[in-house]
Amino acid sequence: MATNIQNYEMMLIFTPVLAEEDFKSAQKKFTSLIKEHGGEIEHENAWGLRSLAYPIQKKTTGLYYLVEYNAPTDLNAKLETQLNRDETIMRHMITHLDKFALEYTKRKRNAKAKSEAETAKAEEAAS
Repeated sequence: MATNIQNYEMMLIFTPVLAEEDFKSAQKKFTSLIKEHGGEIEHENAWGLRSLAYPIQKKTTGLYYLVEYNAPTDLNAKLETQLNRDETIMRHMITHLDKFALEYTKRKRNAKAKSEAETAKAEEAAS
């Protein structure tokens, strides 16, 4: 049976008490897991410390991390197991991205990169 490659987005909320090095190593742990099982990372974005909409485990903030990847469909079961075992993760969500969601995220990333480039150019001109 051939495995089907699909596009996914994974949002992780880590406990806010992690040190910067621990946060980075936890990110690397999950991106490595995806790569080891035949996945490919499309985009990563560490949002950092953000307020939560409601308290989780008596915490009001969390370290957010977003990963877009494409991988065989059977990878998510393995990933879920690891996510549930990791005590540093307060919440996680894996979403399947259809072609419209993929197009939207690429447009959004391109617009953000363009606005950052324009801002840098304006700052350079002002100085």
